[in-house]
Amino acid sequence: MASLNVGNLGEYLREQRRTAHLSLRQLAEAAGVSNPYLSQIERGLRKPSAEVLQQVAKALRISAETLYVRAGILDEKEREDLETRAVILADPSINERQKQVLLQIYDSFRKENAAEAAAAAAATAATAAESAPTAAGQAPAAPDAGPASS
Repeated sequence: MASLNVGNLGEYLREQRRTAHLSLRQLAEAAGVSNPYLSQIERGLRKPSAEVLQQVAKALRISAETLYVRAGILDEKEREDLETRAVILADPSINERQKQVLLQIYDSFRKENAAEAAAAAAATAATAAESAPTAAGQAPAAPDAGPASS
């Protein structure tokens, strides 16, 4: 797990708050945190918990995972997936139900592709294991033909 990068998080939160046309006080109230505490987060002086980040994300109508990445709570490898989710969630031209349906479809495609990739990797590993003796210059073992008949 990466260390918290609260300076970057604070700048990002301030930018998102301003984009949403919210004052610090309005966002603090909507998120259920104190005004001074939110100010300290924005200035990089405090390390908020995942729960606080989730409350702030909800108030800003952005993905909590996006804030987790900014805070260094989630690994960078998940960023692409999170950015896709954030774009879907931020799209003002579709409603909340449509956003959830899109995210469910996106998740199903990712799971399907992961399963196919795992199956392909397993098949490749099995093929490599079968051809390993041949690759080493040894003849593959002959299949057992059973007892010899006389």
